[in-house]
Amino acid sequence: MTANIDSACVQRTMDIALASVKAGGRPFATVIADEKGNIIAEATNQVAQTHDPTAHAEIEAIRIACRKLETEHLTNCTFYVLAHPCPMCLAAMYYCSPNKVVFLTTREDYGKYYKDSRRWFTFETFYDEFGKDYTERNMPTIYHPQEETLKIYQLWEEQNRK
Repeated sequence: MTANIDSACVQRTMDIALASVKAGGRPFATVIADEKGNIIAEATNQVAQTHDPTAHAEIEAIRIACRKLETEHLTNCTFYVLAHPCPMCLAAMYYCSPNKVVFLTTREDYGKYYKDSRRWFTFETFYDEFGKDYTERNMPTIYHPQEETLKIYQLWEEQNRK
């Protein structure tokens, strides 16, 4: 699908990713544009620079756009992302509900050149981990139910009932 893809935003995404790599950063970038193609936010991956594992380009661009627009809803926006979003970034995008996400490289294609293996996942297992029941994941995950926690949600619901 190439309809309504802004070539200037595509190019800008590639340009800032290249600039990031030349400056010693990682090869990931995101541009968020409005329906007219005006760039609202742009960011590159800042994980190494900030030592923040959540500082992916998509997350950084979302933070900028939401502050700028004073909303968590980016419903009239298009995301231009250099690489297919990871599950964390994909989840964040679902939360802010853009019109669409355009990605320029698949994980399989860039995986030949960029490796990122962590303790509980590798690129080969990353996406599969999220589809598993929590009892089957590589990372030990324990469900420790506390009945009192429901009171917190009940209070929220009471305060926010319309």
